Amino acid sequence: MSKIQQLKNLLENEIMSDLEEAIDEIFKTIEREKTISLAEREELESMQEMHAECREILIEIESGEMDEDEAGELLTELIDLKTEN
Repeated sequence: MSKIQQLKNLLENEIMSDLEEAIDEIFKTIEREKTISLAEREELESMQEMHAECREILIEIESGEMDEDEAGELLTELIDLKTEN
């Protein structure tokens, strides 16, 4: 499997779904408590930005703009981030 396909699979099947789940949890907390702390707001904004970046990467992959080297670098970075958390 190519690095590009591995990156796409990681983004679609793990990273983005994990982000969406975490974002949903924060919104549930906001709905329940009717407020949001500064830390939660910053975390939410950070996760939303990361989700948008993931979508942009997927667009690059789908349009053929991503090469194997770039995909390999991003794949390594994302795997490192995922194992840290």
